[in-house]
Amino acid sequence: MDPQQQFCPNFYCLHRGKSGQGNIRVHSRKERRFRCTTCAKTFAATKNTPFYRLHKPLPLVTIVLTLLTHGCPLQAIVAAFGLDERTAADWHEKAGRHTQRFHQLHLEPGRVAAQHIQADELWAKMVARKVWVAMSMAVESRLWLGGVISRRRDGVLITTLVQGIRRCLASLAVLVCVDGLASYVSAFRKVFRHKVRTERGGYAWVIDAGLLIGQVIKRYSGRRLAEVVRRVVHGSAVAVAAVLARTGTGSGVNTSYIERLNATFRASLAGLVRRGRALWRQEGRLQAGMYLVGCAYNFCWEHDSLRVAAPAGGGAKWLGRTPAMAAGLTDQVWSLEGLLSWRVVPAVWKAPRKKPRRRCSAVPVTRPRAQAA
Repeated sequence: MDPQQQFCPNFYCLHRGKSGQGNIRVHSRKERRFRCTTCAKTFAATKNTPFYRLHKPLPLVTIVLTLLTHGCPLQAIVAAFGLDERTAADWHEKAGRHTQRFHQLHLEPGRVAAQHIQADELWAKMVARKVWVAMSMAVESRLWLGGVISRRRDGVLITTLVQGIRRCLASLAVLVCVDGLASYVSAFRKVFRHKVRTERGGYAWVIDAGLLIGQVIKRYSGRRLAEVVRRVVHGSAVAVAAVLARTGTGSGVNTSYIERLNATFRASLAGLVRRGRALWRQEGRLQAGMYLVGCAYNFCWEHDSLRVAAPAGGGAKWLGRTPAMAAGLTDQVWSLEGLLSWRVVPAVWKAPRKKPRRRCSAVPVTRPRAQAA
């Protein structure tokens, strides 16, 4: 129990969410509790984690979440461990909310240095309807950059996805490869721009000169693929070829990497399989499952194409790396238990926006005149 890595979760504490301030002490090693000297409050070591206030052993919860992350059916877990279906689903949803916050803290402050981005969308089956899941990735590091869920495949879905991509990237000079959906081009041109002061004292919106956008348009004849058109819609073909050669991600505009990532998510989330009987009932659980699989893919799963040669003299020939290690976000392979045990910093509290007071216009009250007798 290291108190230097802990922070106080008390909402009214002056050091809330700040670690390394010297205000945390060990309160009880047996009960695994800490104490804040600033507000004199105690808290459990599992506070701000999915393991907080769970009455089951931590190894059992970790095994169940590991199986759910790798696509094991919920009914099989219930039958094997004798759990209630609602209990396992609640653990899954808590872990998803935890990993979503983990993703925001480790990727979205603009910490990803990428040169090639790919984005795509796929649909998920739900009860009496289907929803669209749009996701993106940094190709050279295979890093998953997040996803968005919406009931419609429209510009709002794509714009929200592109806004999440911009929050992750350290530089906007990237190559973007997408499919033939026209919303991608307009969304990237709208989001990947910044204000520049003009000579006349005003402002103008300018797109970064390094932004390159390529599209892969597939045309079908019935159910058969008839033609594939690859085109550059923003930038020059020479610049696109230079980025592809520098990153080693193909000889032409392609979306093969994001389509392979979609297959990984389909294998882990049964509701994304095209021909299957599994259905999602709530969009929140689908989002939780998506972020749990995405964070496990980024920080816990080693990728064969990212391995490097081991130093001479060692027993191993290759050293495996995760996408987060390839992107420089971490220097170790995380375990799922370590990922879920990491205490997420609470979000900064924002005062609710006050609604403007409605002004009621005074309506004169007229009394009926007395009728003459």
